Amino acid sequence: MTRSVQADGKVVYTQTSLTREQKEAVGLLSIGTILEYFDLMLYVHMAVLLNELFFEPTNPESAGFMTAIAFCSSFVFRPVGAVIFGWLGDNFGRKTTIVITTFLMALSCIMMAILPTYAQIGFAATVGVTLCRIVQSISSMGEVVGAKLYLTELLSPPIQYPVVTLIQAFAAFGGLLALGVATIVTSLGFDWRNAFWIGAIVAFIGSLARTRLRETPDFADAKLRVKNSIEQCGGNPDLIDSDPIVLEKVNYKTAISLFLMDLIQPVSFYFTFVHCSGILKSIFHYSAAEIIRQNVIVSIFDCLGFVAIGWLSYYINPLLILRFRVALFSIIILICPIWLNNISSPTELFFTQSIVIFFALSPNPACSMLFKRFPVFKRFTYTSMSFALSRSMMYAVTAFGMMYLTDNFGNYGLLIIMLPATIAFALGLSHFRNLEKQDEIYNPKVLV
Repeated sequence: MTRSVQADGKVVYTQTSLTREQKEAVGLLSIGTILEYFDLMLYVHMAVLLNELFFEPTNPESAGFMTAIAFCSSFVFRPVGAVIFGWLGDNFGRKTTIVITTFLMALSCIMMAILPTYAQIGFAATVGVTLCRIVQSISSMGEVVGAKLYLTELLSPPIQYPVVTLIQAFAAFGGLLALGVATIVTSLGFDWRNAFWIGAIVAFIGSLARTRLRETPDFADAKLRVKNSIEQCGGNPDLIDSDPIVLEKVNYKTAISLFLMDLIQPVSFYFTFVHCSGILKSIFHYSAAEIIRQNVIVSIFDCLGFVAIGWLSYYINPLLILRFRVALFSIIILICPIWLNNISSPTELFFTQSIVIFFALSPNPACSMLFKRFPVFKRFTYTSMSFALSRSMMYAVTAFGMMYLTDNFGNYGLLIIMLPATIAFALGLSHFRNLEKQDEIYNPKVLV
């Protein structure tokens, strides 16, 4: 790690490689993120099968509505998780939070593995599976944000940018594994309960392994400074509420800008894996197994997209990368309805899915730059709440809105959701770019 002092006296650290301890931390967090998202997305991608097992049989007209309900149940309770784990992360530390989330996901997998079906216990099965989804939704909230935040506070640029972005790539890889298992279940008759048992066992092991992690330097240092301030003032713990570190306020324009940037990713994901799956089923008469197989390949492009921007962020300022991606993605979504209106084969639809998901907008690879804009003792709460609210809101909007809009306006109805979300992302990005300019720390070169 290189230390330099700017003209204004600010100390800046740069890091181009990882220490052995940091590599271990990255490994533990990456494996945990893969497992969390495998467990979370397994139900989403197997909804075609599992809805028939845990919900009362419905007529074909309500199938799309039931799919939307099943999909939204994975995300609607995330704000609750943001409140719980945001408070835990900002008061007891990042390490404690990510250990607890992995443990909760393991418990939810056990519940899914042993839960009787609707044919066995009736409506109680519906209640049981809904509770499992709530636990998974809440625990997943603290996982990906917690892992990104941990690495943000552990590492320094430029190595910080690709490593934090890889966490999102591993989350996508967890979804890819879930799709792979869903393919085996639907194609080969593999017992789906075994998948949840495997997820539970590995999650428990991952939870225990994560206890080896140390607290992040930023959080530990902030806690130490508060402790020292109290001791200097006579040891009165009541003084903690008046400590400048604790009193540091959040810039609400910054919080809103992060929220605006978080809105677009759910739209891209839903369009790629749910809306396009509906097209494969209704127009090209694909079976559930065929849809899942195609989505497996599309998921590979999702993972590759994060790997690509992570690699670029080592050499190019992440905010510049995002600025270019906004322009490119805007062109893609404007062309998308025209392309869909003239599509004539599943291969052409696959091409559309792959392009949209590969170039989909998200705060990556600039997450660490955005997170650092929040005070240490409020950072977990605000970043996780932004993530949670954006997901729960936009997945609901897209799940129900896209069905209505495409029914009434055809494929051009997609723009009514996708275009405003892209504009919102651009506005949020503009705010963070202005903050960078104000700080006068922008430097596109990597210091070696």
